[in-house]
Amino acid sequence: MLGKFGDMMGKLQEMKQKADEIKLKLDDTIIKTEGAGGDIVIEITGNKKIKSLTIASALQHGDKDELEEQLTVTLNKAIEAADKLNEQEMKKAAGGMLPGL
Repeated sequence: MLGKFGDMMGKLQEMKQKADEIKLKLDDTIIKTEGAGGDIVIEITGNKKIKSLTIASALQHGDKDELEEQLTVTLNKAIEAADKLNEQEMKKAAGGMLPGL
């Protein structure tokens, strides 16, 4: 009985270590997302931390509501890309440790 428990604890420790490695990798992975025809550029990590936000000068003097809408759309696009990358990395890691996922 203790042998199976020890094996399970070892697997859990290995899974935690792998999750920590993935988190570090995603912290270093930058996703570049563009919106408003390239006038808005957002760089975000795989862990959804915004690294930079660039707005073309042409948009800075335009309609405030339009700018806010374009920023919202572009931010959501960046977050979706980060979510997808995060999910792919976790599935890849889990597949090696938990067959069938």
